[in-house]
Amino acid sequence: MSSFATTFNEKILPVIMKFVSMKGVVALKDGILYTLPLTLVGSVFLLLAQLPYQPLNDWLAATLGAGWTDPLWKAFGATFNVIALIATIGIGYTYAKNEGHEPLSAGVISFVVFLLTTSSTVIAPKSGEVVGDVIPIAWAGGKGMVTAIIIGLVVGAVYSLFMSRNITIKMPAGVPQGVANSFAALIPAAVIILGATIVYSGFKWGLQTTLIEWIYKVLQTPLQGMTDSLGGVIVIGFLIPFLWWFGVHGASIVGGVMSGILASNTLDNQAIINSGKELTIANGAHIVTQQFVDQFMTVTGSGMTIGLVICMLFFSKSAQSKQLGRLSILPGIFNINEPVTFGTPIVMNPFMAVPFILTPVVSGLITYFAIGTGLVPPFSAVSVPWTTPAPISGLLVGGVRTALLQIVVLVISFFIYLPFFKKQDNINYKNEQEAQNS
Repeated sequence: MSSFATTFNEKILPVIMKFVSMKGVVALKDGILYTLPLTLVGSVFLLLAQLPYQPLNDWLAATLGAGWTDPLWKAFGATFNVIALIATIGIGYTYAKNEGHEPLSAGVISFVVFLLTTSSTVIAPKSGEVVGDVIPIAWAGGKGMVTAIIIGLVVGAVYSLFMSRNITIKMPAGVPQGVANSFAALIPAAVIILGATIVYSGFKWGLQTTLIEWIYKVLQTPLQGMTDSLGGVIVIGFLIPFLWWFGVHGASIVGGVMSGILASNTLDNQAIINSGKELTIANGAHIVTQQFVDQFMTVTGSGMTIGLVICMLFFSKSAQSKQLGRLSILPGIFNINEPVTFGTPIVMNPFMAVPFILTPVVSGLITYFAIGTGLVPPFSAVSVPWTTPAPISGLLVGGVRTALLQIVVLVISFFIYLPFFKKQDNINYKNEQEAQNS
């Protein structure tokens, strides 16, 4: 093992593991997953509402009527436009659950705090009239994701603190558990909601805004800008395989931290389409979204290892590589690459670290420039399950040009891995020959 790897394992890795094991990070990573069913199901309705083949759209409109997509857009809005609400509930719920407390109350309180710190009025687009007693959809979706994360974590932590210190109303034995849970949540709920009311008042009268709008301006917008840059692409592309090289699930860690921001980028893009504008960089579209990462940086698995598997299938001299290629090809097609990651091995193998880290970074840079120059369109909110194979996933999320770009970067992955594979395969072959002759 190299001195760098030793230093990393002994000094840096424990710090990383301590960070990813923090209560808040675990709650964020697991709690935000409650939005996943909504985004995947909503994507189906969105895809049907804006089919990529215009003649079919025209035929359906002529056959079913001009408003045939209205129910589809309604279903899309009912899923995507509430993901911040679901995220804050899921994070608060998960935090309390992980602490061993009754979790639903924490989720409900998080929901209430989110509504309390959000404006309850909107301006009608046509008349300019102020309409009250509403939940603004704009803030309940992607624009409210960072606020949702903060509220879910704060509420989960404060609620758990009260519960763990028994600062609750205790009911006598024999009272139904549901009733006892409700009374137990009264004191933390009262304190948290009172605190949220003070926060709302401070922002309303002190800054003439709301907490969610302030966080969007001060935190979320800069964070979205950081991810939507060449630097962001390089950092994401580097960190996921870099952590995996040490046996740490890089995609889970990076995705857990970044998924809320990437989802906001995605929904901003969809908002451009919904406003009637063309989804272009000139109109403010984001390049780096969740689809960007899923379909071009972790496609076929972290490190884009399908190129290595193809090398194994067609250029192996060693029996080990041939057999591993046969075992890894089918999972790799469906974006599962643990067999090749641990079987080669790539983990803790200094030689294979180079292509494993380099490939997703190169793919990300190529994709960034392809979208930035208009060769490939930016992504709307259409997403697919992570097991969807390329280039089908590219076709669904971005059309034919996106699918072709997927093929291009996967071919490039083969050529990046090839020289490193040959060296590793020669080592394996030599070891096998020595074993046979001994």
